[in-house]
Amino acid sequence: MSNESTNPDLSFSSRADWLAGWLRADRIRLDTLVQLVASWSDPDARDDIIANLDALAEVVAQPRAAEGTLDAAVEAVEDAAGMDTAQVPIGKTHALRLHAELSTVVERLMRFGPSRRSVTMPHQRRPIGGAA
Repeated sequence: MSNESTNPDLSFSSRADWLAGWLRADRIRLDTLVQLVASWSDPDARDDIIANLDALAEVVAQPRAAEGTLDAAVEAVEDAAGMDTAQVPIGKTHALRLHAELSTVVERLMRFGPSRRSVTMPHQRRPIGGAA
């Protein structure tokens, strides 16, 4: 299913089969790459970043890495590059739009599967998928 958001770079949408949803936050990828490259200009940091990227590449190449190994390798790269927390600030307008998009995804997800019974979301007075 195409993303019909007015801001697809930061949006929720349903997968084509409605069995899962998508959260798209392109700004996180942009910020990650910019922070990585910003640290790259320091030769000492660059060597540390390269060593940690090489270690991450080894973990990714392993068919069955130990649990937590990938997360630790990613965190080591983030630490070496001095990266900030992966978060995107949103204002009221985007919050309301994202709320509506996520509500649509949740309603679609509730149509299928064993958890089809009524579920009341914290902000709702009536259950999703249940009788009014």
